[in-house]
Amino acid sequence: AAIRRHAPAAEEAVVSTEDFTVDLAGRQVTGKDGEPIHLTRIEWGLLEALVRQPNRLVTQRQLLQQVWGPEYETETNYLRVHLTHLRHKLEPDPKQPRYLRTEPGVGYRFHPSPDT
Repeated sequence: AAIRRHAPAAEEAVVSTEDFTVDLAGRQVTGKDGEPIHLTRIEWGLLEALVRQPNRLVTQRQLLQQVWGPEYETETNYLRVHLTHLRHKLEPDPKQPRYLRTEPGVGYRFHPSPDT
């Protein structure tokens, strides 16, 4: 809940990568060609949670509680499915993710720069 209430500072309201840009205030994602990328409510919730904590581990439990609610904190299969969809929309090579990385059995990290 604290993460949801966190208002992004001006410098973090827009997060850009080489392949897409996330506008947290505008709640939209655009590709490097400037075209909007449609995300479902769940995909947006996951991306927002990860983007707000760049390079930090966000546990599976945190993501499940934040996006689905506390009654879903053990449903890790939901995360795998929706992160796969998100990677297909955002990653240049979804099988070798540069930005949305998995920490097996623990959680996920968002790396705005692929070399970090």
